[in-house]
Amino acid sequence: MYNPYSLENKTILVTGASSGIGKATAVECSKLGATVVITGRNEKRLEETFKELDTTFGQQHQQIVADMSTEEGVADLVAKVPALDGVSSNAGIPTTLLIKFINSEVLDDVWNINTVSHVNLAKLLFKKKKLNQGASYVFTASIGGTTSFGPGNSVYGMSKAAINSFMRFCAIEFSTRMIRCNSVSPGMIVTPMTQDSSTFTKEDYEKDAEKYLLKRYGKPEEVARTIIFLLSDASSFITGNTILVDGGFTANH
Repeated sequence: MYNPYSLENKTILVTGASSGIGKATAVECSKLGATVVITGRNEKRLEETFKELDTTFGQQHQQIVADMSTEEGVADLVAKVPALDGVSSNAGIPTTLLIKFINSEVLDDVWNINTVSHVNLAKLLFKKKKLNQGASYVFTASIGGTTSFGPGNSVYGMSKAAINSFMRFCAIEFSTRMIRCNSVSPGMIVTPMTQDSSTFTKEDYEKDAEKYLLKRYGKPEEVARTIIFLLSDASSFITGNTILVDGGFTANH
């Protein structure tokens, strides 16, 4: 059947695949025929994701445990991955901290994962020619730092805003090999990362959800399917753009 969103015969690397948006993206990619290479730091949770990957198309999926917070970890990952037709770059950690409490340790931890790891991975995949001509590279950014500004979110927001900027530079430089680069900017998505908070109550979350036109937070698979659109040939004339997956939050602010 005709399906421009099919990922059959494509090999896709999904980082941050042990939970949340990364996990949902890996599973959804496999359902659409992709051979998926998943990576993350938590071996147990990565194995759980691996077990959920669809093999209907006869794919031979691969899992690689890697610590992307270090240059060595990224280099080791790049050395192990096969030639790629797509990348879903999702690795990220949250933090809620008022500006007056920011310190170098917090900055290093968040920026190394949320920004620097993405830069190092893209750089090495391109430099080592692990990205096939015509590949698609999709970064997961956030409306935090571009549309949504709240107390305690400065470090996280800055780290994600930087991803959208870096994506556009990648789109320009990687175009020499016809590699497309885009990003998705989700609003609040219900994942273990976003809901594991001692700072906010259930009532806080419910009140915040009212700021969205759809009156709810998003689901990981809703972001994953947008990422898949950008990975697929259906988006073959789109590069250097970010797609909002925010339930109308931006339109309402």
